[in-house]
Parts: sequence; structure tokens; C-alpha cells
Amino acid sequence: MIDLQQAGAGLDGYALLAAQAESLFADERDFIANASQFSAFLFNELPDLNWAGFYLNRNEELVLGPFQGKVACVRIPFSKGVCGAAARTRETQRVEDVHAFPGHIACDSASNSELVVPLVKEGRLIGVLDLDSPTVGRFSAQDQAGIERLVEIFLRLSDC
Repeated sequence: MIDLQQAGAGLDGYALLAAQAESLFADERDFIANASQFSAFLFNELPDLNWAGFYLNRNEELVLGPFQGKVACVRIPFSKGVCGAAARTRETQRVEDVHAFPGHIACDSASNSELVVPLVKEGRLIGVLDLDSPTVGRFSAQDQAGIERLVEIFLRLSDC
């Protein structure tokens, strides 16, 4: 696991993760295979996560995709929760305390903060990448920028 704090306040750590992601996806284009690898990669490389995975857009509803962590909600409407907000607005949602987020869906009561990045390719919403942490305020602006960069690499190197 990379210590993002020791790696220059996260910036060098995310540069290293980006290089690893480029390698991870270099020889495979299948979306499900890469999403499975990506969720395992993030879950194991980022500290203080209790869930990392995907919800995929299926007819304006998010359906559970590849993930690492405890069992999860299977379907999330665009009108509910942090994931729904990211899908609806197509903007990253960084929530310090999910219990203060209107309409939060508690799939795992141990989750206290969340970072959700929409997956948009060629103007089309593919789904969202959802990261949960048991720590309030876990995700910083640097984490958001770093994860958004990793998502760009994932989308560029995956057929979807």
C-alpha cells in the first residue's frame, strides 16, 4: 500500500498510482475485467477504505458492478444518495460526512465519508466509481484530483 502522505502530500503517490494503472490496463481493454482489477487495485493501494467499486448506468438507474468490500446496495436511483447525485450531475461528489448528506443511502453503516466520480466517456454516462471510508473527512481535494486522473486512465484504456 502506498503511503500517500509520505509521498509528497499525495501528489507523488498519485503519480505512482497513475503509472501503475497505465501498466495494469495496458494489455486489456475489456471493461468488466478492467473494472474488476481497478476496484481491487484501489481497495488495496489506498489507505482507509472499506469499499471501492462501480455502479453502472442501466436505463437511468445505477446497478452494482465490480467491487471490493462488504455486500452492497444493488440498485440506486439517480435521485438518491451520493452515487445518484454524481450520476445525475455528472460531477464528482466528495462528502466529508455521509450522514449529513440529504438522501444518503446507508449500504454499510461503517461508511462515514465518500468520494464518487462519474464515468463519462464521449459524453455518455457509463456509471460511477464509488469509494467509501470509515473515517469522516477521509478524502481531500488532492485525493479527488488523483482519483479523477486514475478514472481518466481507466476510461481511456477500457472499451465501454
